Amino acid sequence: MELRAVHCRLTELLAERKMTVVQLSELVDVSVVNLSVLKNDRARAIRFRTLVAICQALDCEIGELLVLH
Repeated sequence: MELRAVHCRLTELLAERKMTVVQLSELVDVSVVNLSVLKNDRARAIRFRTLVAICQALDCEIGELLVLH
């Protein structure tokens, strides 16, 4: 069985909402650097609390943010 990667659609969701990473960072109290790591698919882990905060700020479901690639 081939292991698939998880892709973070943060770039697309931010663009759809006309929001910047800096604005999201302020809303969810997560550093711009950490959001950029997530946005560029370099994150190895994410806290559930952070995931929920991002989804609430972007008004999306987890499955819209993280997809199998």
